[in-house]
Amino acid sequence: MKKHALLPLLATTCAMVLAFSNNANALTLGDERDLGQVLPASPSGDQDRTDYVNHLISLAPDTTGDTFQGQVFNRSFVNTGPGFPNYPTAIFDHNGTGTSVDLGNGTLFSYLFAKYDDTCGGAEVWYVGGLSGAITIPDVGPFGQEFPLSGWTLFGPGATSTPDSGTTVALLGLGLAGLADLRARFGRS
Repeated sequence: MKKHALLPLLATTCAMVLAFSNNANALTLGDERDLGQVLPASPSGDQDRTDYVNHLISLAPDTTGDTFQGQVFNRSFVNTGPGFPNYPTAIFDHNGTGTSVDLGNGTLFSYLFAKYDDTCGGAEVWYVGGLSGAITIPDVGPFGQEFPLSGWTLFGPGATSTPDSGTTVALLGLGLAGLADLRARFGRS
């Protein structure tokens, strides 16, 4: 196989691996997408949950003990996705139950709010922008009491329009491979 024919094949393979690297199988408490907690997250109607998520994402990373609407907010140090202060506003989409959550094609949702126990526990919030497919979430909360999952909510508007780093690297690799191919075809100038 000629050297200049191998380069585009290698670049395409790398691009495909990087493009599909945003699929996650599970979210865990304290992982790289965990934005923080709301305690006790009660009341917990659709508008309450929307307000809680929007307040949490307005906090600087590693803010603990902030209060709003009778709740205590603990913002993790994680600054994933577009990062603080550039998180898109949370827009309620739908509620669900169980530990399996379908995130669709990766452009539909920005946040996942998981409520643990109806009135006594709290809630965990993750940034899910750019993730796709079915994921699982913990069936018990992180609050030391081991409260069970009572339900979850997904919020749009979806991932930001800026490509993530994997897509950016893939596109750069394809561009460079194309330039190498053109150079090989037309010779050095």
